[in-house]
Formats: sequence, structure tokens, C-alpha cells
Amino acid sequence: MTFLKNISPQDSSDKELLIAYKETGDMNLLSILYQRYMDLVFGVCLKYFKDPERCKDAVMDIFNELHTKLRVHEVDNFKGWLHVLTRNYCLMQLRSPRNLKTTEFSATFMYSEQNTHLNGEALEKEENFKKLEQCMDTLADEQKRTVMLFYLDQKCYNEIAEITGYDWNKVRSYIQNGKRNLKICMEEKQVNI
Repeated sequence: MTFLKNISPQDSSDKELLIAYKETGDMNLLSILYQRYMDLVFGVCLKYFKDPERCKDAVMDIFNELHTKLRVHEVDNFKGWLHVLTRNYCLMQLRSPRNLKTTEFSATFMYSEQNTHLNGEALEKEENFKKLEQCMDTLADEQKRTVMLFYLDQKCYNEIAEITGYDWNKVRSYIQNGKRNLKICMEEKQVNI
């Protein structure tokens, strides 16, 4: 502990303070080191807890953990190690049983009197999809391909022109005409659009 006589702890590097703390167990040295990064610890806690009061408690809890953890772990970069320790502390607190939200299991929640698979609205939608597929088959190949790329694959005109090799104006024309033809076909099949 000779460096303490020559250099004040405030002027010492993190590594020097860590070595001195491990040799002596002097909590003042650990306190000086920890105070350098308390804002970092508080900020990390705030990111997870979103509650300043809870963060203040966490800052103190983490300091209390340090004296045992530093005796076990070999730390080269105190700041980085402390950041990871703080993050892990926060995650463990959030996962603890007192933070888990539970609800009472209700059999009525799992079982419904309605048969949702066979209700009228679902059947009507299924029927409309079948009619849409039939109408898609009536389109010219260029219209069908460009409409599918535009609406189903959500490609833009430029991407469609690149994929198909069609001129940009042709792509636009195929999509507009295909959309119009689909609408006419769907109206003929009496589908609510």
C-alpha cells in the first residue's frame, strides 16, 4: 500500500484502486472507485426500472454487492465490468417473482361457447378469398404477375420493372388494368370489397 502514501486515492487509476482494495479490503477505496461511476450505474438502472427511487436503491444494493464480487472476480476494466454487473442486477430484479405478473386461470377464458371456426363472417371471408383467386386467374399473365408483386409482395414499380424486365410504364399500366379487371370480376361475383 505504498502508493497511498505518495498518491492520493482520488488521483489513482481504477486499476490502482482495485489492487489496493483487494490487498487491504478498505471500503473507502472501493467507495472512491464506485463514486466515479455512480452516474453510469444510475443511468443503466433508470433504463430498466424507469423509476428514480428504485434506481437509488439499486445503486446502493450494487455497491453492497461489490465488496464480495470484487474479491472473487479478476477485473481488468472496472467501468465495463460494472456496467455488465449493473445490467445483470437489473435484469435479475425484473425477473424476480415479486415482479412477475400473474393472473388467475379461468376455464371460461380457454373455452368459448362460440365456434369461431364456423361462424358466418369467417366463412364469408373464406368464400371471398376463393372468388378473388378465381378472378386472379382471369387476368392476363402480365397483369397477374405485376398485381401479385405489387400487392402481395409489396414491391414498388421500379422493383417490379427490374424483376420482370417490363418497362416502368408497362408495369404501371399492367397494375392499373389488373386492379380494374379484378374489381369488375369481384363485382360480378357479388363480393363485398
